[in-house]
Amino acid sequence: MILLRFFAVIAAITFAGTAGSEPLAKQLFGGQKQSSQQKPAAFGSYSRGCAAGAVQLPETGPTWQAMRLSRNRNWGHPQAIDYVQDLSRFAAKQSGWNGLYIGDISQPRGGPMTSGHRSHQLGLDIDIWMLPGDNMRLSRKARENISSISLRRSNGAFVNGSWTKQHHAVLREAAKDKRVARIFVFPGAKVQMCNDEKGNRAYLRKIRPWWGHHYHFHVRLACPRGSSGCVNQDPPPKGDGCAEAQQWVNNILNPPPPDPNAPAPKKRREYRLADLPKQCTNVLQSN
Repeated sequence: MILLRFFAVIAAITFAGTAGSEPLAKQLFGGQKQSSQQKPAAFGSYSRGCAAGAVQLPETGPTWQAMRLSRNRNWGHPQAIDYVQDLSRFAAKQSGWNGLYIGDISQPRGGPMTSGHRSHQLGLDIDIWMLPGDNMRLSRKARENISSISLRRSNGAFVNGSWTKQHHAVLREAAKDKRVARIFVFPGAKVQMCNDEKGNRAYLRKIRPWWGHHYHFHVRLACPRGSSGCVNQDPPPKGDGCAEAQQWVNNILNPPPPDPNAPAPKKRREYRLADLPKQCTNVLQSN
C-alpha cells in the first residue's frame, strides 16, 4: 500500500512535468491518508507550506473530542497535539465544561486543503469550538452532526447571551501559553475581554479580531524552535490591541463609505506543488 501511494505521487509529479498540467497542490496533499515517516517539521508559511512527521490527535481523550472525523484533519506538529491536550485539561476544570471540542488542525501531511481553510498548512493552526465540551463520549456519527454555537451578536460587534466567563478564562489560558503566536476571534469577543479583564492584560496582545471566528476560535502556534524551514507570521503590534478591536466594532456598526479608488479584489490563485517549499515534494514522496 505504501509503495502504491509512493508511485502514485511520483506519477502525478512526472505527469505534471511532461504534460504541462501539474495537479493542484490541494489534490496531492488532500489525497494523503497518513503522515510522512519523517522527523516532525513545518516547511513554509501558514498559508503556503506542508508538514512532515505530523502526529494524529487521538479521536477521544479524557478531556477532548476530535470533531468531524470524516475530514481526517486531526493531524498536527507534536507541539500542536501537546498544546490541545494541555489546554483541554484546563478547560475541563471550568464550570459546565468537561473539556474541548477540537475542529480542524491539519491534513496528515499539511499543505493546501481540498476545501475550507487557506491556512492550517503547517500543522500549527488549531480550531477550537465555542460550544462547551460537556460530553466526552460522543459517537462518530454525533461528531459529524453536532454543531458548535455562535457567540456573536450584531454581525460580530458584540457577544451574545451564550458568552460566559468560562469562555474568557479558556481564551485567556490559550493565549498565555508561550507556544502561541496569536489567536483569532470575532471583534466583539476581543472587546468584551478587554472590558472585563481586571488582571494582567499582556496576553490580550495575542488575541486578534478577524472575520468569522464566532463558532470557533483559531489558535496559531509559533514555529517550533529549530524549525529552520518554518516561516513565522510577523508578531502582533505592541500593546493590548483593544483600541484596534474597538475600531473593528465601530466599523461594523457604522460602516465607512467604500473607497472608489480601491482596486478590484483579485481571485486567489490555486497553488501547484512548485509554489510550495521544495521540502514539500519530499514530504509527499516519503513513506
